[in-house]
Amino acid sequence: MSVPPATAPPGTPTAEGRRSEPVVEAVDVEVAYGPVRALDGATLAVHDGEWVAVAGPSGSGKSTLLQLFAALDQPTAGEIRFRGEDLTRRRHLDHYRRNDIGLVFQLHNLLPHLDARRNVEIAMFGTHRTRSARRRDAEDLLSRVRLEEQADRKPPEMSGGERQRVAIARALANRPTVLLADEPTGSLDPESVANVVDVFRRLHRSEGLTIVMVTHDADVASAADRVVTLEKGRIAVPS
Repeated sequence: MSVPPATAPPGTPTAEGRRSEPVVEAVDVEVAYGPVRALDGATLAVHDGEWVAVAGPSGSGKSTLLQLFAALDQPTAGEIRFRGEDLTRRRHLDHYRRNDIGLVFQLHNLLPHLDARRNVEIAMFGTHRTRSARRRDAEDLLSRVRLEEQADRKPPEMSGGERQRVAIARALANRPTVLLADEPTGSLDPESVANVVDVFRRLHRSEGLTIVMVTHDADVASAADRVVTLEKGRIAVPS
């Protein structure tokens, strides 16, 4: 599969041509599990409207870095920042996890007994939206991932690529600032990979969504504005 490169420039420059403050940022981050260092001084800044692909060999710390950005784990040392605020110092992260980020995993994690619409709606519970508003928003999100015709179908009745697009719609349910995707095409066939990458491309180009995507697929990574490589827990500097 060949994925055309993105045309949007990396980062969001100000009127003076300088980049804005990063949306999410890892600063000298270390994560240690006993003697094993999953991350060893990793530093990465992602700006508004940027699509960054994080590549690297297995065990290099890619998914660990994404989990830190999602506040699903805490670093042993260093800082994880959201709009300049150190998340490692924030005590209550529920609001951040629910409203500021959206998560897409390699496995879609949909509820098989619910149709696509309800699988998207379920992410909106607790947001004070009415039932009719949740239904309307879910249908709009399914339309954005080109699944409006599949709203009444349940996951077992859908292809792997269609299920993953429902998962993307669900991740967008609370209008996140940043979409975090961990190997979102890793278990898909080439045609489904192309469809899912096209969804990310349209969300990025048309809506300016900030995306951080972990991937081992060079073709998928090439669709991003910027590709960074993790090696032995550090961001590799191009030679």
